[in-house]
Formats: sequence, C-alpha cells, structure tokens
Amino acid sequence: MALSRYDSMKWFALISLYVVQGLPHGFFGQAMPVLLREQGVDLKSIGLMSLVALPWALKFIWAPLLDRVALVPNEYRRSWILAMNHTAVLFLICLSFVPLPWLTSDGVLLLALALMAINFFTATQDIATDATAVENLKPSERGLGNGIQVGGYRIGMVLAGGILLSYFNYLGWQHALWSVAVLMLLGSLPLYFWKPRPHSKANEDVWRQWSGFFRLDNPWLWVVLIAFYKFGDAFGTQMIRPYLSDMGITLEQMGPLLGVGGFIAGLSGAVFGGWLTGKLQRGQALILFLLLETAAMLGYTLADAQNMVSVWCAVIAEHLAGGMATAALFTVMMDRCREHSEGADYAFQSCLIIISGMVAMSLSGYSATYLGYAGHFSLAAVLCASAIVFVLAAQRRGLFLTNEK
Repeated sequence: MALSRYDSMKWFALISLYVVQGLPHGFFGQAMPVLLREQGVDLKSIGLMSLVALPWALKFIWAPLLDRVALVPNEYRRSWILAMNHTAVLFLICLSFVPLPWLTSDGVLLLALALMAINFFTATQDIATDATAVENLKPSERGLGNGIQVGGYRIGMVLAGGILLSYFNYLGWQHALWSVAVLMLLGSLPLYFWKPRPHSKANEDVWRQWSGFFRLDNPWLWVVLIAFYKFGDAFGTQMIRPYLSDMGITLEQMGPLLGVGGFIAGLSGAVFGGWLTGKLQRGQALILFLLLETAAMLGYTLADAQNMVSVWCAVIAEHLAGGMATAALFTVMMDRCREHSEGADYAFQSCLIIISGMVAMSLSGYSATYLGYAGHFSLAAVLCASAIVFVLAAQRRGLFLTNEK
C-alpha cells in the first residue's frame, strides 16, 4: 500500500535524525582519539577524554523536562530537536576556529568542556528524537523503525568517524568540523517540513513522572532485562580489535573487514532484524537474536588468520546478529514507554544499556587476559545465552506488546 505524503515525510525525517545521532559519536568517539594521538597526547589523557560523553549516560536526569516544557508553544519535540541541533552546530563552528595543536596542549581543558557541552546538546536532541519516534510509530511499525534507527546511526558514525577521518589530512581541523556541522544541519531540515503528532504533558510533578516507570508491572525484572540483554555482546565485542591484531590481521586488512564488511553486515542486520521483529512476537524475536549472538561469539573461537574466510564469516555473523538484537531491544523499549512520558522512559532505558555496556567493556580486558581469547569469547557467548532467562520471565508475565496495527 502506498504511503501518504505525511507518512513519507515521517519516515524521511526520522531516518535523517537517526543519521544525525551517529555523527557526533562517530567523530568525537572514534575519530577524535586518533587525532589526539597524532597530536602527541598520551594514552591516559585520551582515555580520560572519554568522560566527556557522560551526558549520554546521565541524560535520564533531565529527560522529564522535555516531556513537560516546550521551547515553542505546543512544539514539545520539534522545538527541542531543532534548538539542540542548531546550538551544537554553532558550538562546532566556534570550536573550528581554535587551532587543534593549542587545544591539545594549553587548551585541553577548553577542549574537554566544549566536547562535554556538545555531548550535552546532542544527548538532549537524542531524548527528543527518540520520544518523537515512540509517539509517531505504531506498534506494528516500531520493529522496522528501530531497524532504521540502528542503521541510520551506523551510517552517521561511518560518515563522521570513518570517511571524514580518512580525508582529515586533506580537510584539516576546521573544515572537518564544518563538515560535521553541515551534515548535522542538513539532517535536521526535514523536520521543518513534517510536524509530529501533538504531545500532551503529564498532569503530575516531575518526581512522580520519573518514578512512575517503577510503578509499571514488574519494573525490576524489566530493568534487569534491559541492562543485561546486550551485556554479553558488549563484553565480547570490546576485545575483537585486539584479538584480530594479536592474530596477525594487519590494519590494511581490518579496514575492509570491519569498515566495509562489518558495516554492511551490521546495517543489514539492523534493518532485517527490525523488520523481523515486526513479524514475530516480541519475545520470540528477542530470544532468536540472542541465540544468533551466542553462536556469533562462539564463531570467533573458530577464526584462524591462516583462513581469512573464517575471519570474515565470524565478523559478518557477529555484526549481523548484533544489529538484529539491538533493533529488537529498542523496539520493546519503545513499547514500554508510558503516554506523556516517552522522553523520560526511553532515555532511562537507553541509559541502562549505556551504563551496562560501560561495565561490560571495562571487565572484558581482564577476561581476555586471564581466560585467553577463546575463553573470553566462550564466556561472552554464555552471557548472551543467559539473557534468555530474563526474556522468558518477561514473556511469561505478559510484559511484551503484540504487533498491533
């Protein structure tokens, strides 16, 4: 059935905004550490610089504000998205006029503060974007919508963290930041031509609105499910690059392997997994994708540098399964959001994933050191499979929505 003009603009706007979400993380999370290292910044300082992303882990604190306050009358979602987007763009342009060598030496504090501010603006835009998706996607559309969300985010990361980094020596610091700013600005433009459905704020104080999530059915089971569902995946994948490097895979080989093969597999997995989530029952999709992630983790124990086909198969399988599982998880997170509190509820759940992932990644090095890579990926597979217990418990209690029209 042909889409109406309104629905066509809805999907176009959401896809554009999802790409925008990945741009800052791609540049500052992936490209920036490389640039800092090239400027002679020590590894400890580069590691500490990751703290500028804290607003992404803490955004649940101010998320209820976006459900209650409109910067433009009756424009709760669109006003916040555009205001945060354009403010971040302005910061990027201002930062571009400060030389990178000075920022990485005498001005390192200014750089950290500027990056934290940009992360605050983009994390706040993310709250409003996710709330817009929750409110404007029907349950039957959310599977595909989240597949597109994960895929769009990956595209944004590759554009800013891969392609721009590749051309950085040609573009330079100023033009690279301008490029990110222009892409972010262009990604917000479709929102001027599509008006999301009206949002009505909750008739309760901020504390009751925020804590209301814990008055839903079986709240702690849900918290554990969301926090643990991707734990095994984050635990395992953090060691993939060191594993490949120690196996003897060169940087020249890793580029096509992860940057092309992994990217295409992850994008395909997200879209296909999102579509499949819309066809299956939610619990069935979550369990299926966990089983695939479990098998993919075990696949790394069979990879052999002397047989590059086995390495390619392991990488593609893991990225496919990871994309599928992420799309399904984001879908049930949308389903769990209460009316009037979409921004607060989705932000809280996404922060659970971020914090859980940080814990998993911080432990992964110890696992690989003491268990070896084969033991590490085997343990990651066990952790992936263990999450099925929580999915089954939630399914028995009827916590998942059906694919309603």
